[in-house]
Amino acid sequence: MNFEYSEEQKMLRDGVSKYLEKSYDFDARQKVVRGEDPWSREAWQQFAEFGLLALPFAEEQGGLGGSITDCVAVAELFGRHLNVEPFSASIMLAGAALAESDNEVAQSWLEKIISGEAVGAFAYEEGRGTARPDLIQTLCSYEGNGHVLSGEKRLVLAGADADWLVVVARTGEGLGLFQLDPKAPGVEMRGYTTIDGMAAANIRFDKVELGEDALLLADAGEALDRILANAMIVQAAEAVGAMGALLNITGEYAATRKQFGVPIASFQSIAHRLADMKIAYTKALSTMTYTAALAESGAAGPREIATLKGQIGKLGREVGEAAIQTHGGVGMTDELNVSHYHKRLLALDAVFGGHEYHLRMLGLPKAA
Repeated sequence: MNFEYSEEQKMLRDGVSKYLEKSYDFDARQKVVRGEDPWSREAWQQFAEFGLLALPFAEEQGGLGGSITDCVAVAELFGRHLNVEPFSASIMLAGAALAESDNEVAQSWLEKIISGEAVGAFAYEEGRGTARPDLIQTLCSYEGNGHVLSGEKRLVLAGADADWLVVVARTGEGLGLFQLDPKAPGVEMRGYTTIDGMAAANIRFDKVELGEDALLLADAGEALDRILANAMIVQAAEAVGAMGALLNITGEYAATRKQFGVPIASFQSIAHRLADMKIAYTKALSTMTYTAALAESGAAGPREIATLKGQIGKLGREVGEAAIQTHGGVGMTDELNVSHYHKRLLALDAVFGGHEYHLRMLGLPKAA
Protein backbone atom coordinates (compact mmCIF):
# COMPACT_ATOMS: atom_id res chain seq x y z
CA MET A 1 0.00 0.00 0.00
CA ASN A 2 1.56 3.29 -1.16
CA PHE A 3 1.24 6.19 1.32
CA GLU A 4 2.99 8.82 -0.83
CA TYR A 5 1.19 11.38 -2.96
CA SER A 6 1.39 10.71 -6.70
CA GLU A 7 3.20 13.11 -9.03
CA GLU A 8 -0.15 14.53 -10.18
CA GLN A 9 -1.23 15.11 -6.58
CA LYS A 10 2.09 16.78 -5.77
CA MET A 11 1.69 19.11 -8.76
CA LEU A 12 -1.86 19.98 -7.70
CA ARG A 13 -0.78 20.61 -4.12
CA ASP A 14 2.09 22.77 -5.30
CA GLY A 15 -0.20 24.99 -7.38
CA VAL A 16 -2.82 25.34 -4.66
CA SER A 17 -0.18 25.95 -1.99
CA LYS A 18 1.45 28.74 -4.00
CA TYR A 19 -1.90 30.44 -4.49
CA LEU A 20 -2.83 30.20 -0.81
CA GLU A 21 0.55 31.43 0.37
CA LYS A 22 0.31 34.44 -1.92
CA SER A 23 -3.36 35.34 -1.58
CA TYR A 24 -4.66 33.66 1.60
CA ASP A 25 -2.28 34.44 4.44
CA PHE A 26 -3.63 34.95 7.96
CA ASP A 27 -4.30 38.69 7.52
CA ALA A 28 -6.18 38.10 4.27
CA ARG A 29 -8.14 35.32 5.91
CA GLN A 30 -9.15 37.57 8.80
CA LYS A 31 -10.43 40.21 6.37
CA VAL A 32 -12.66 37.56 4.84
CA VAL A 33 -13.98 36.43 8.23
CA ARG A 34 -14.71 40.01 9.31
CA GLY A 35 -16.17 41.04 5.95
CA GLU A 36 -19.75 40.96 4.72
CA ASP A 37 -19.35 37.85 2.56
CA PRO A 38 -19.29 34.48 4.35
CA TRP A 39 -16.21 33.38 2.37
CA SER A 40 -13.93 34.62 -0.39
CA ARG A 41 -15.76 34.45 -3.71
CA GLU A 42 -12.45 35.05 -5.46
CA ALA A 43 -10.83 32.07 -3.74
CA TRP A 44 -13.87 29.89 -4.50
CA GLN A 45 -13.66 30.69 -8.21
CA GLN A 46 -9.93 30.05 -8.12
CA PHE A 47 -10.60 26.64 -6.59
CA ALA A 48 -13.02 25.95 -9.46
CA GLU A 49 -10.34 26.91 -11.98
CA PHE A 50 -7.87 24.59 -10.27
CA GLY A 51 -10.46 21.82 -10.66
CA LEU A 52 -10.79 21.29 -6.91
CA LEU A 53 -14.59 21.52 -6.97
CA ALA A 54 -14.70 18.79 -9.63
CA LEU A 55 -12.27 16.41 -7.93
CA PRO A 56 -14.51 13.73 -6.39
CA PHE A 57 -17.12 13.52 -9.15
CA ALA A 58 -17.26 11.12 -12.08
CA GLU A 59 -16.25 12.38 -15.52
CA GLU A 60 -19.74 11.72 -16.93
CA GLN A 61 -21.09 14.14 -14.30
CA GLY A 62 -18.64 16.85 -15.30
CA GLY A 63 -16.05 15.96 -12.68
CA LEU A 64 -12.46 14.81 -12.81
CA GLY A 65 -12.97 11.30 -11.49
CA GLY A 66 -10.62 11.91 -8.57
CA SER A 67 -10.21 9.74 -5.50
CA ILE A 68 -10.59 10.40 -1.79
CA THR A 69 -6.81 10.81 -1.52
CA ASP A 70 -6.98 13.57 -4.15
CA CYS A 71 -9.45 15.40 -1.89
CA VAL A 72 -7.28 14.73 1.17
CA ALA A 73 -4.25 16.20 -0.62
CA VAL A 74 -5.92 19.60 -1.00
CA ALA A 75 -7.95 19.53 2.23
CA GLU A 76 -4.73 19.35 4.23
CA LEU A 77 -3.71 22.66 2.64
CA PHE A 78 -7.10 24.18 3.51
CA GLY A 79 -6.49 23.28 7.14
CA ARG A 80 -3.00 24.76 7.04
CA HIS A 81 -4.39 28.09 5.80
CA LEU A 82 -7.60 28.06 7.87
CA ASN A 83 -9.80 28.37 4.79
CA VAL A 84 -13.41 29.28 5.48
CA GLU A 85 -14.67 28.34 2.01
CA PRO A 86 -17.32 25.54 2.09
CA PHE A 87 -15.37 22.74 0.39
CA SER A 88 -16.58 20.08 2.80
CA ALA A 89 -20.17 21.38 2.90
CA SER A 90 -20.71 22.00 -0.80
CA ILE A 91 -18.48 19.37 -2.42
CA MET A 92 -18.00 16.45 -0.03
CA LEU A 93 -21.52 16.54 1.44
CA ALA A 94 -24.17 18.30 -0.67
CA GLY A 95 -22.42 17.65 -3.97
CA ALA A 96 -21.74 14.03 -3.10
CA ALA A 97 -25.42 13.54 -2.23
CA LEU A 98 -26.55 15.04 -5.54
CA ALA A 99 -24.08 12.80 -7.37
CA GLU A 100 -25.71 9.71 -5.84
CA SER A 101 -28.99 10.39 -7.68
CA ASP A 102 -29.95 10.25 -11.34
CA ASN A 103 -32.49 13.02 -10.73
CA GLU A 104 -32.25 15.54 -13.60
CA VAL A 105 -32.71 18.56 -11.31
CA ALA A 106 -29.99 17.25 -9.02
CA GLN A 107 -27.59 16.80 -11.93
CA SER A 108 -28.20 20.34 -13.17
CA TRP A 109 -27.39 21.73 -9.71
CA LEU A 110 -24.35 19.47 -9.44
CA GLU A 111 -23.01 21.01 -12.65
CA LYS A 112 -23.42 24.48 -11.14
CA ILE A 113 -21.69 23.39 -7.93
CA ILE A 114 -18.76 21.91 -9.84
CA SER A 115 -18.32 25.10 -11.86
CA GLY A 116 -18.44 27.27 -8.74
CA GLU A 117 -21.61 28.98 -9.97
CA ALA A 118 -23.59 27.66 -7.01
CA VAL A 119 -22.95 26.41 -3.48
CA GLY A 120 -24.79 23.56 -1.82
CA ALA A 121 -25.39 22.76 1.84
CA PHE A 122 -26.11 19.46 3.58
CA ALA A 123 -28.68 19.48 6.38
CA TYR A 124 -28.02 16.48 8.62
CA GLU A 125 -27.23 17.36 12.26
CA GLU A 126 -30.19 17.87 14.63
CA GLY A 127 -28.36 19.02 17.74
CA ARG A 128 -27.56 15.65 19.25
CA GLY A 129 -23.84 15.85 18.62
CA THR A 130 -23.33 12.50 16.92
CA ALA A 131 -23.38 11.07 13.40
CA ARG A 132 -25.93 8.36 14.31
CA PRO A 133 -28.61 8.28 11.59
CA ASP A 134 -31.12 6.57 13.89
CA LEU A 135 -31.43 9.81 15.88
CA ILE A 136 -32.72 11.81 12.92
CA GLN A 137 -36.32 12.91 13.52
CA THR A 138 -36.93 15.31 10.63
CA LEU A 139 -39.84 13.75 8.75
CA CYS A 140 -40.71 13.84 5.06
CA SER A 141 -44.08 12.26 4.32
CA TYR A 142 -45.63 11.58 0.94
CA GLU A 143 -48.86 13.49 0.48
CA GLY A 144 -50.83 13.95 -2.74
CA ASN A 145 -48.41 14.47 -5.61
CA GLY A 146 -45.39 15.40 -3.53
CA HIS A 147 -43.71 15.39 -0.15
CA VAL A 148 -44.12 17.47 3.03
CA LEU A 149 -40.98 18.16 5.06
CA SER A 150 -41.07 19.05 8.77
CA GLY A 151 -38.30 19.26 11.36
CA GLU A 152 -35.22 21.21 12.33
CA LYS A 153 -31.55 20.94 11.39
CA ARG A 154 -28.62 22.51 13.21
CA LEU A 155 -25.06 23.45 12.30
CA VAL A 156 -25.73 23.34 8.57
CA LEU A 157 -22.41 24.60 7.20
CA ALA A 158 -22.94 27.27 4.51
CA GLY A 159 -26.69 26.80 5.07
CA ALA A 160 -27.75 30.46 5.16
CA ASP A 161 -25.80 31.31 2.02
CA ALA A 162 -26.35 28.15 -0.02
CA ASP A 163 -28.14 28.17 -3.37
CA TRP A 164 -29.41 24.61 -2.92
CA LEU A 165 -30.11 22.35 0.05
CA VAL A 166 -29.87 18.60 0.49
CA VAL A 167 -31.81 17.38 3.54
CA VAL A 168 -31.66 14.02 5.30
CA ALA A 169 -35.13 13.09 6.53
CA ARG A 170 -36.97 10.05 7.77
CA THR A 171 -39.50 8.42 5.46
CA GLY A 172 -41.63 5.29 5.54
CA GLU A 173 -38.74 3.41 3.92
CA GLY A 174 -35.98 4.62 6.26
CA LEU A 175 -33.80 7.64 5.62
CA GLY A 176 -34.21 9.60 2.40
CA LEU A 177 -32.28 12.39 0.71
CA PHE A 178 -34.26 15.38 -0.52
CA GLN A 179 -33.33 18.53 -2.42
CA LEU A 180 -34.98 21.93 -2.18
CA ASP A 181 -34.61 25.65 -2.63
CA PRO A 182 -33.61 27.26 0.71
CA LYS A 183 -35.99 30.13 -0.12
CA ALA A 184 -39.01 27.84 -0.39
CA PRO A 185 -42.09 28.73 1.71
CA GLY A 186 -41.92 27.22 5.17
CA VAL A 187 -38.11 27.26 5.40
CA GLU A 188 -36.91 29.37 8.34
CA MET A 189 -33.20 30.15 8.36
CA ARG A 190 -31.03 31.49 11.21
CA GLY A 191 -27.50 32.11 10.05
CA TYR A 192 -24.44 32.61 12.25
CA THR A 193 -20.66 32.27 12.29
CA THR A 194 -19.05 29.35 14.11
CA ILE A 195 -16.14 29.78 16.52
CA ASP A 196 -13.67 29.03 13.74
CA GLY A 197 -15.07 31.56 11.27
CA MET A 198 -17.24 29.27 9.15
CA ALA A 199 -20.71 30.29 7.96
CA ALA A 200 -23.48 28.04 9.28
CA ALA A 201 -27.19 28.04 9.99
CA ASN A 202 -29.95 26.39 11.97
CA ILE A 203 -32.87 25.60 9.67
CA ARG A 204 -36.50 24.87 10.52
CA PHE A 205 -38.82 23.21 8.02
CA ASP A 206 -42.47 23.92 8.76
CA LYS A 207 -44.57 21.66 6.53
CA VAL A 208 -42.52 22.54 3.46
CA GLU A 209 -44.22 21.24 0.33
CA LEU A 210 -41.88 19.50 -2.10
CA GLY A 211 -42.56 18.23 -5.60
CA GLU A 212 -41.95 14.75 -6.97
CA ASP A 213 -38.49 15.75 -8.22
CA ALA A 214 -37.36 16.66 -4.68
CA LEU A 215 -36.55 13.04 -3.87
CA LEU A 216 -32.92 12.10 -4.48
CA LEU A 217 -32.87 8.69 -2.80
CA ALA A 218 -35.73 6.96 -0.98
CA ASP A 219 -33.53 4.49 0.90
CA ALA A 220 -30.25 6.35 1.41
CA GLY A 221 -28.66 4.27 4.17
CA GLU A 222 -25.63 2.97 2.26
CA ALA A 223 -25.12 6.18 0.30
CA LEU A 224 -25.32 8.22 3.50
CA ASP A 225 -22.69 6.07 5.20
CA ARG A 226 -20.37 6.56 2.24
CA ILE A 227 -20.93 10.32 2.06
CA LEU A 228 -20.36 10.85 5.78
CA ALA A 229 -17.25 8.63 5.83
CA ASN A 230 -15.60 10.53 2.96
CA ALA A 231 -16.51 13.87 4.52
CA MET A 232 -15.00 12.85 7.86
CA ILE A 233 -11.79 11.75 6.14
CA VAL A 234 -11.51 15.11 4.37
CA GLN A 235 -12.22 16.99 7.60
CA ALA A 236 -9.55 14.89 9.31
CA ALA A 237 -7.11 16.03 6.61
CA GLU A 238 -8.03 19.65 7.38
CA ALA A 239 -7.34 19.00 11.06
CA VAL A 240 -3.96 17.44 10.26
CA GLY A 241 -3.08 20.49 8.16
CA ALA A 242 -3.98 22.77 11.06
CA MET A 243 -1.95 20.64 13.47
CA GLY A 244 1.09 20.78 11.20
CA ALA A 245 0.83 24.56 10.98
CA LEU A 246 0.57 24.84 14.77
CA LEU A 247 3.63 22.62 15.20
CA ASN A 248 5.70 24.82 12.87
CA ILE A 249 4.45 28.08 14.40
CA THR A 250 5.11 26.91 17.95
CA GLY A 251 8.55 25.51 17.12
CA GLU A 252 9.62 28.80 15.51
CA TYR A 253 8.26 30.79 18.45
CA ALA A 254 10.09 28.64 21.00
CA ALA A 255 13.33 28.97 19.04
CA THR A 256 13.18 32.79 18.95
CA ARG A 257 11.43 33.74 22.21
CA LYS A 258 14.05 34.27 24.88
CA GLN A 259 13.95 34.19 28.65
CA PHE A 260 17.01 34.60 30.87
CA GLY A 261 18.99 35.25 27.70
CA VAL A 262 18.28 31.88 26.03
CA PRO A 263 15.52 30.57 23.72
CA ILE A 264 12.68 28.95 25.65
CA ALA A 265 13.08 25.88 23.41
CA SER A 266 16.16 25.05 25.45
CA PHE A 267 14.06 24.63 28.61
CA GLN A 268 13.37 20.99 29.33
CA SER A 269 9.63 21.46 29.89
CA ILE A 270 9.22 23.28 26.56
CA ALA A 271 11.40 20.76 24.72
CA HIS A 272 9.27 17.92 26.06
CA ARG A 273 6.08 19.74 25.08
CA LEU A 274 7.33 20.29 21.54
CA ALA A 275 8.29 16.63 21.33
CA ASP A 276 4.80 15.61 22.48
CA MET A 277 3.30 17.90 19.82
CA LYS A 278 5.45 16.30 17.15
CA ILE A 279 4.45 12.81 18.27
CA ALA A 280 0.75 13.73 18.31
CA TYR A 281 0.98 15.28 14.84
CA THR A 282 2.81 12.25 13.46
CA LYS A 283 0.21 9.87 14.91
CA ALA A 284 -2.62 11.97 13.44
CA LEU A 285 -0.97 12.17 10.02
CA SER A 286 -0.35 8.43 9.99
CA THR A 287 -3.92 7.60 11.00
CA MET A 288 -5.38 9.97 8.41
CA THR A 289 -3.13 8.70 5.61
CA TYR A 290 -3.79 5.06 6.44
CA THR A 291 -7.56 5.56 6.62
CA ALA A 292 -7.62 7.47 3.32
CA ALA A 293 -5.69 4.63 1.68
CA LEU A 294 -8.15 2.10 3.11
CA ALA A 295 -11.08 4.18 1.84
CA GLU A 296 -9.60 4.38 -1.65
CA SER A 297 -9.33 0.59 -1.73
CA GLY A 298 -12.87 0.18 -0.35
CA ALA A 299 -11.69 -1.29 2.95
CA ALA A 300 -12.55 1.51 5.39
CA GLY A 301 -15.48 0.40 7.51
CA PRO A 302 -17.28 2.08 10.44
CA ARG A 303 -14.60 1.00 12.92
CA GLU A 304 -11.81 2.56 10.84
CA ILE A 305 -13.75 5.82 10.48
CA ALA A 306 -14.50 5.94 14.21
CA THR A 307 -10.82 5.32 14.95
CA LEU A 308 -9.86 8.19 12.67
CA LYS A 309 -12.41 10.58 14.15
CA GLY A 310 -11.54 9.67 17.72
CA GLN A 311 -7.76 9.90 17.21
CA ILE A 312 -7.78 13.13 15.19
CA GLY A 313 -10.12 14.90 17.59
CA LYS A 314 -8.19 13.90 20.70
CA LEU A 315 -4.74 14.57 19.24
CA GLY A 316 -5.86 17.87 17.71
CA ARG A 317 -6.95 19.16 21.10
CA GLU A 318 -3.63 18.11 22.59
CA VAL A 319 -1.66 19.98 19.92
CA GLY A 320 -3.81 23.08 20.20
CA GLU A 321 -3.60 23.24 23.98
CA ALA A 322 0.17 22.68 23.93
CA ALA A 323 0.61 25.49 21.38
CA ILE A 324 -1.37 27.92 23.53
CA GLN A 325 0.53 26.92 26.69
CA THR A 326 3.85 27.51 24.93
CA HIS A 327 2.81 30.95 23.68
CA GLY A 328 1.34 31.96 27.02
CA GLY A 329 -1.51 34.46 27.33
CA VAL A 330 -0.97 35.92 23.86
CA GLY A 331 -1.78 32.51 22.41
CA MET A 332 -5.42 32.98 23.40
CA THR A 333 -5.89 36.35 21.68
CA ASP A 334 -7.59 36.91 18.33
CA GLU A 335 -4.56 38.83 17.09
CA LEU A 336 -2.43 35.69 16.97
CA ASN A 337 -3.24 32.85 14.59
CA VAL A 338 -2.59 30.19 17.25
CA SER A 339 -6.00 30.60 18.87
CA HIS A 340 -7.72 30.40 15.49
CA TYR A 341 -6.04 27.10 14.67
CA HIS A 342 -7.13 25.75 18.04
CA LYS A 343 -10.71 26.85 17.40
CA ARG A 344 -10.66 25.15 14.01
CA LEU A 345 -9.49 21.92 15.61
CA LEU A 346 -12.23 22.13 18.25
CA ALA A 347 -14.87 22.77 15.58
CA LEU A 348 -13.69 19.91 13.37
CA ASP A 349 -13.75 17.60 16.38
CA ALA A 350 -17.38 18.54 17.12
CA VAL A 351 -18.78 17.91 13.62
CA PHE A 352 -20.40 14.46 13.27
CA GLY A 353 -19.63 13.62 16.89
CA GLY A 354 -16.68 14.49 19.10
CA HIS A 355 -13.73 12.23 19.81
CA GLU A 356 -15.17 10.97 23.11
CA TYR A 357 -18.26 9.68 21.34
CA HIS A 358 -16.27 7.86 18.66
CA LEU A 359 -13.84 6.36 21.17
CA ARG A 360 -16.80 5.07 23.18
CA MET A 361 -18.11 3.45 20.00
CA LEU A 362 -14.78 1.60 19.82
CA GLY A 363 -15.00 0.58 23.45
CA LEU A 364 -12.00 2.70 24.41
CA PRO A 365 -11.69 5.11 27.32
CA LYS A 366 -11.61 8.75 26.15
CA ALA A 367 -7.99 9.11 27.32
CA ALA A 368 -6.83 6.12 25.26
